[in-house]
Amino acid sequence: MISRGLLVAALAVLPSILFSQTQKTASDQSTQSQTSSSSGPAANVSTLSAPTGYVLSPNDQVAVEVFGEEDLRTNGRLNGEGNLSVPLLGSVHLAGLTLSQAAARLTSLYGRDYLVNPKVNVSLLGYARRRFTMLGQVNRPGSYDMPEGSPEGVDLLEAIAMAGGYTRIAAPERVSVRRGSQVIRVDAKRQARGSGQSFVVQPGDAVTVGESIF
Repeated sequence: MISRGLLVAALAVLPSILFSQTQKTASDQSTQSQTSSSSGPAANVSTLSAPTGYVLSPNDQVAVEVFGEEDLRTNGRLNGEGNLSVPLLGSVHLAGLTLSQAAARLTSLYGRDYLVNPKVNVSLLGYARRRFTMLGQVNRPGSYDMPEGSPEGVDLLEAIAMAGGYTRIAAPERVSVRRGSQVIRVDAKRQARGSGQSFVVQPGDAVTVGESIF
């Protein structure tokens, strides 16, 4: 038999044990919450697989991660001048650099005044809008975005397909491409047969498919 004195003592201690367990559970939940929310603004974003040697340009969207420094994570678009606003550093010019060169620049800037042996990673989240124009004898003349997987250029035949293909009076052998002040003549008919060298339409090009004279 348990004595009345021992029973009373056990009942007196029980609330303290329960309170201690409740506090520990709340503390664990708080720690988990802080861990899940400390990943910063660049934690749950989806990156793109940029082409090897891809060079950043204005309006590209990137993510910056400084390993071990969660509060320095950020992501955003380069502005029209090619600058990105970065924690502690302010506006940093990244246009014209590859992703690895951009990471090296930020590493140098952080290491100069703020961090010891920083490790910085820069990844691509989205391309700036790169467009080309299709004119002449195509079914859907207009301006088109470069495909996500081909931001720096698209094959001429694919560009024509994006514009709905040829009209019935098109002359595929008479395609002209205006690139700045230069006009390039291209025979898309030969390309379709596999007997001509492929031609890549670049951002800013204006492609005109000629009209058959017959």
